[in-house]
Amino acid sequence: MSIYVGNLSYQVTQEDILAVFGEYGNVKQVQVPTDRETGRPRGFCFVEMSSEAEETAAIEALDGAEWMGRSLKVNKAKPREDKGNRYRDNRGSSNGKFSRGRY
Repeated sequence: MSIYVGNLSYQVTQEDILAVFGEYGNVKQVQVPTDRETGRPRGFCFVEMSSEAEETAAIEALDGAEWMGRSLKVNKAKPREDKGNRYRDNRGSSNGKFSRGRY
């Protein structure tokens, strides 16, 4: 399982995250998604630690904590949902969205 960390400063680096979460245990992996166009961090990251006990300790200590001028949102990451193809799923629906021939 991994930890979701939201409301991060856009100046945060992977090294910053490693330092903060390293206080609560062994950090196995840090993923800091970046914007495709600007290359800057998107304001959230995912942290994977060695044990669930370490993850729990980090979540309890850091959720709501102020860091780099921002109040962090830290919790267990939820699995990504498959949203499917919105266009195919809604085509021809009774509300008229994406229906063919009706203009």
